[in-house]
Amino acid sequence: MTTDQAIVFAVLGAALVMFMWGRFRYDIVAILALLAVVLTGVLPVEQAFDGFAHPAVVTVAAVLVISRALQNAGIVDVVLRVLAPLRGRANLQLIAQTLVVAVLSAFMNNVGALALMLPVALRNAYRDGYSPARALMPLAFGSILGGLSTLIGTPPNIIIAAYRAEALGEGFSMFDFAPVGAVVALLGVTFVALVGWRLIPRERLEAQSREAMFNVADYVTELRVPEESELAGKTIDDIEALAEDDAVIVALVREESRRLVPRGYETVRAGDILVVESDPAALKELLNTTDFELEEDKEILTDDLSSDEIGIQEVIVGPASSVRGRSPANLLLRTVHGVNLLAVSRQGRRITRRLSHAQLQAGDVLLLQGPTERLPATLAEFGLLPLAERELSIARPRHLLLSAGIFGAAIVTVMTGTLPAHVAFVGAVAVLALLSVIRGEEIYKAIDWPVIVLLGALIPVGATLETTGGTALIADGMLAMTASLGPVWVLVVLMVGTMFLSDVINNNATAVLMAPLALDIASRLEISADPLLMAVAIGASCAFLTPIGHQSNTLVLEPGGYRFGDYWRMGLPLEAIIVVTSVPLLLVFWPF
Repeated sequence: MTTDQAIVFAVLGAALVMFMWGRFRYDIVAILALLAVVLTGVLPVEQAFDGFAHPAVVTVAAVLVISRALQNAGIVDVVLRVLAPLRGRANLQLIAQTLVVAVLSAFMNNVGALALMLPVALRNAYRDGYSPARALMPLAFGSILGGLSTLIGTPPNIIIAAYRAEALGEGFSMFDFAPVGAVVALLGVTFVALVGWRLIPRERLEAQSREAMFNVADYVTELRVPEESELAGKTIDDIEALAEDDAVIVALVREESRRLVPRGYETVRAGDILVVESDPAALKELLNTTDFELEEDKEILTDDLSSDEIGIQEVIVGPASSVRGRSPANLLLRTVHGVNLLAVSRQGRRITRRLSHAQLQAGDVLLLQGPTERLPATLAEFGLLPLAERELSIARPRHLLLSAGIFGAAIVTVMTGTLPAHVAFVGAVAVLALLSVIRGEEIYKAIDWPVIVLLGALIPVGATLETTGGTALIADGMLAMTASLGPVWVLVVLMVGTMFLSDVINNNATAVLMAPLALDIASRLEISADPLLMAVAIGASCAFLTPIGHQSNTLVLEPGGYRFGDYWRMGLPLEAIIVVTSVPLLLVFWPF
């Protein structure tokens, strides 16, 4: 082993450890690996950032923007219209949602398709009274499976096609992946929707009813401010501070009037009745530190906390919501927006203690009380999604037709070989921008920059593995293991090895590292590289054993309430099905 080879293996080994450790984001790890091979002289300085001009990187960025344009144009409304007849039929909902996300992810980025369908699945689960855990892991797996079918469905396919173009002069076309990928996707979706979700631990599948989650009668109490009270003249904020903001005054009754969502600066008078929402511990704390008196016990209903001007709304914390990772105490909902947060439900169960200090997560359901005319703006500002049904209508029909038409035209140019994929899809983005289907600032927001940095940094690092002869060393080892077994077993070992590598590091990084290995093995065995490249494409995308191998898995971890060890229960049999199915299909459609 030469010095340069030793450096490259050491850098890649350290990068793999850091990917698995998860302490640093994967794009940071990729940049560190790039700097390491440049500073040690293995990669010439002038080639350090060539990866950012790689066709695969440009294509991934363009497809992300087109996906955002389709979302903005109202494709989610079309999906909701399709699924509307299945209300109340949980099993059919699960099958339909998983199938729809698989179809969408074949023609748009699979993470984008999942982000589009995630709020739909959450709303259906909470509305119909079953745990989100039942639907979200199948949804994530469905988005990954659907991406196997086309060139643009998942970044590993784009990466593999780009490597083939460099090595053989021509990449894979738009639907070259379909003969194997579509069959695998269909079988995989059938498995996860009908059988796989039943392998999720039973405790994850338990959920309270929607009514039980937000039964305000259990948490709302009326307190009277007695005559000559020490707190008469204090503000609403002062009183809530006595319970460390874990008690919320949702209404103030004074004589014959009831003020809903009183402002924090309003003062309390003797004789007032305060309607307080809190858990038992916070209520006890408030009673111990004040001279307030409990009113006679009477049931308070949600209708008592709303009016024509004040509404009660259940909303979902979406994956892109700005409230993720923040506590209710620092959102300043009442101060800035005049909105009260009454309750939070997580994975179908209400959070009952120290609500003000709980960090909100994607998938949490919030019960908000506030002015009817302000609630829509508040929801939009924080990226919150209404749980209640709304009238289904396509947001911008003209934009949806334009987006679909422009996208379709780009696909046709790729299929006919008129333009390469990266040029065709960048051209589509330019036309969408010129026609104002997507705004300029949205273009940059739509791009997942950590993924772009990961690819741009790792492609040159992967190239050093090949230029230093490191790929040849790995190929020698793999061929020595399978020397007496023939090329079919080389194919199986390559696919399975790629799958397991993709389970512990980012799937895009796996494709970058394994594609050169597939080409080298094919050259040594003097066989077609196509089946081996296709095996890498399938293996790199099929990361089902952990939540870290694919962004789709990570996206549903919080809202589904899953644990790290939950994924392999469904993922391991799914990966076995994929290997058993795809290997014979590869031999038929991409023979050696």
